[in-house]
Amino acid sequence: MSDLVAFSAEDRREALSNGRTFDYEETIRLSRGDFLWSNRSRKMLEIVEDTAGSHDFLLTPCSVDTFTHFYPDKPVHRGCFGNLAEALAPYGIEEADIPTAFNVFMNVPVNAVTGKIEVKPPVTRAGDLIRFRARMPLVIGMTACSAYASNGGSFKPIDYHVQRASA
Repeated sequence: MSDLVAFSAEDRREALSNGRTFDYEETIRLSRGDFLWSNRSRKMLEIVEDTAGSHDFLLTPCSVDTFTHFYPDKPVHRGCFGNLAEALAPYGIEEADIPTAFNVFMNVPVNAVTGKIEVKPPVTRAGDLIRFRARMPLVIGMTACSAYASNGGSFKPIDYHVQRASA
């Protein structure tokens, strides 16, 4: 699983927005054919292939506070938020600018009656993938999820590839 955030390469104040994405795509179940939108109502990423079909765009990146709150009996670490903050700082992106992440392969079912959410282990299998096409020049931040409920605290690395579009 991976927390993915995106910013316009031309203006870092333009960032990935779960709210705009939910509005314009009219779903919280994003998959092939859907777009991830910016806070300025522009398409940032298009999902062009998705063999898993299960992702989360509700939860914020885990942090020291997340681990303290949800896992008081487990070791606390900086989590995805701390990883993203460190990786994005050289691009002029501050902690306060980090939006809700698109949580690739994360399994967060929503109870249809109560609206309650629950973090569960992913339903993906080895070989599942999601492929995006950038719709504008982007700065992307990605980190492997380390939350105990979502992956058992296994800290498994993620595999990703970046390809330049053919001219």
